Amino acid sequence: MDISLIGVPIMYGCDRQGAQYGPDKLRQKGIVELIKKYKNKVYDLGNLHIPYVSEIDKFAFHDKIKYLKAVAEINTNLAHWVFSALSSGSFPIIIGGDHSLGLGSISGSSRFHKELGVIWIDAHGDINTPETSPSSNAHGMPLGAALGVGEESLVNLYFDGPKVKAENTFIIGARDLDEGEVKLAEKLKINLYTMDTIKKRGLESILEEVIDKINNSNIDGIHLSFDIDVMDKRLVPGTGTPVENGFNLEEAKIILKDILETKMVKSMDLVELNPLLDENDATSDLFIELVDHIFKYL
Repeated sequence: MDISLIGVPIMYGCDRQGAQYGPDKLRQKGIVELIKKYKNKVYDLGNLHIPYVSEIDKFAFHDKIKYLKAVAEINTNLAHWVFSALSSGSFPIIIGGDHSLGLGSISGSSRFHKELGVIWIDAHGDINTPETSPSSNAHGMPLGAALGVGEESLVNLYFDGPKVKAENTFIIGARDLDEGEVKLAEKLKINLYTMDTIKKRGLESILEEVIDKINNSNIDGIHLSFDIDVMDKRLVPGTGTPVENGFNLEEAKIILKDILETKMVKSMDLVELNPLLDENDATSDLFIELVDHIFKYL
């Protein structure tokens, strides 16, 4: 399989130093060689250009979204990289960087597929709008914008209109949702599987339901977006917004295996590694272990 590895060293979406070092840290840890181990041809496209914006100008283009112009520009460029990779028959793996990049990768995938599905594995919903976000951080808004809700320049990024339907959107592992996100999920009828729901029903039951819904839909490709903070905070010190009561390593591997075995996943994000916060490389090492697991089944 041809793999296009795309680094997006962005921290504007989380407004915290360190996330921009994630892509190069994963390269230092041998992600390219690891992917090649499974007989893949890897095209490391390097890191997307990130324009410099001074911290004092973070609200220069929107009073409720930090670094809006830069976030939109970076995501537009990422969208085209992803679309170009898919158009050439390559599988884009996007390594971050904060989760604001998810809007760009979804947008590129959406332009390529007739009916995109999105599986968002994250402790957070990332479906905030400027009105509902308590932080004004763009990494809490990408999935909402992809669904057609929020700031106009984000909603219409790369091409006008929503990038994915609510019924084709699956959030797995959320446990830190803002009030506005809960209301929006209910209004749009997003497939939202919180940790409370997963614990009550069982992980395998949830995954069976997700896969059944995908199999009985018109989805022709899935974008899988994996935020390392979906893991329990004790396992991932090197991420900006860790949350307790998350998945353990075995549970994360089960999720990835079951989803990848559908053979519907055509693009993927791996985000929110912050090497400056990490302890003895625990989080980057865990990320690498998950990448190894991913390519056993991709």
